[in-house]
This record gives sequence, structure tokens and C-alpha cells, in this order.
Amino acid sequence: MNSKRVRTEADLQKTFDIRKAVFVQEQQVPEEDEFDEFDGLNGLCEHILVEQEGQAIASGRLRVVEGVGKLERICVLASHRGLGVGKIIVEGLEDVAKDKEIASLTLHGQTHAEEFYQKLGYETTSDVFMEDGIPHIVMEKKLAL
Repeated sequence: MNSKRVRTEADLQKTFDIRKAVFVQEQQVPEEDEFDEFDGLNGLCEHILVEQEGQAIASGRLRVVEGVGKLERICVLASHRGLGVGKIIVEGLEDVAKDKEIASLTLHGQTHAEEFYQKLGYETTSDVFMEDGIPHIVMEKKLAL
């Protein structure tokens, strides 16, 4: 199981299908809030996909905002949680950031995932806030380039 950068429309569609299953169907995020102008192969962000035995099981994206890498839309299908797949996604996004020489990362993590991100070196830098009806916190990490 490894992450790969999304380079084709077919792989991009797989990331959309995962996000729809996790965020829209499971977590009830409105579809119009889940997908935006950064969802393309247009260079506005980099998408990562994890597959296992040909099945797309997880995805995430990295967007650069004012010189800081923002990890977004990180999700793993329910059937594959607890297997270390989330770590593969985050490390894949960090590798993309390093390739782009981006040393500072941030993310809006759901509060239930705060400990997961802390184990990967992220530090909580905000109070809890609501995003699409789900409690979140801002977390940050510095990368060694």
C-alpha cells in the first residue's frame, strides 16, 4: 500500500468517489461544500491516492496558501480505517510539500483525529471551531527540508 500523486482524470475521479463516501454520505457534509475550484488537475493543488489490490481506499490533497502547505480532504474508507492508511496519506502529502520546498504545513483536523495528527508531529494551534457542522482544530507542523 503506497500513495501516489494523481495525474489522470480517472484517478482524480477515484479521489472524488472516496470523498463522497466519507464526507458527503457518512459525515453528511453538503456536496456543494465538499468540492471546489481546487478539485482538478489544474495545478491549484496536488491530490494523493492510496490503492490496495486495485481498490482506491484513501485520498487527500495539498494546497499552497500564502507559502504554507495546507493538508485538506484527508479521508480513508471506513472499511480500511485503523490499518495505517491515514499515515500513508499524510506522509505522501508531506513528501509533495518537501518536493515543492514548503517547510510549514497546516490543516483543519476534525477533533476526533487530533491525537492521530499529534502522533505524526502536528501541534494544535487553535481552539475548537465548527466547519460544516463538525468540530475542528487548526494544527501545524514544520518540515525539515
